[in-house]
Amino acid sequence: MLVIEECQNSRAVTIFLRGGNKMIIEESKRSIHDALCVIRNLVRDNRIVYGGGAAEISCALAVGQEADKISGLEQYAYRGFADALESIPLALAENSGLNPIHTLTEIKVRQLKENNPCLGIDCLGKQTNDMKVQHVIETLLGKKQQISLATQLVKMILKIDDISSPEHIDD
Repeated sequence: MLVIEECQNSRAVTIFLRGGNKMIIEESKRSIHDALCVIRNLVRDNRIVYGGGAAEISCALAVGQEADKISGLEQYAYRGFADALESIPLALAENSGLNPIHTLTEIKVRQLKENNPCLGIDCLGKQTNDMKVQHVIETLLGKKQQISLATQLVKMILKIDDISSPEHIDD
């Protein structure tokens, strides 16, 4: 590795990548790009949320509590949104080899009982669900973008009022 430091008036950085094949180099490029995007988000806004699905579980609980205050059809939209938020921790638990429903239910109960929004899915098997202790964080800006984009996508899909399939298209 060659490192050149302390160059005057230098504002550029070059990263050289080597790999056994093109696929490894492309994956390395993608990983570096992702890391740089995280840094960019932290520079823009240095606020963080705890990962492991902790933020999504906490938000789902808050949305569910708001749904309890609403009488009428709107509460079903709130509950649907809360269910959608829970899909992230469910997927994390399942991909970690845990029982997703049991794990999510346990964490939700603990978040409410302990009033600790830092509790998430212990994907690494560290015997603690506290993402603050595990140092699992995400940028607030990135989390807001994820939820906003997912919500926009759902709204766009709900606006579709006609679906055409290739068999029904007239030539």
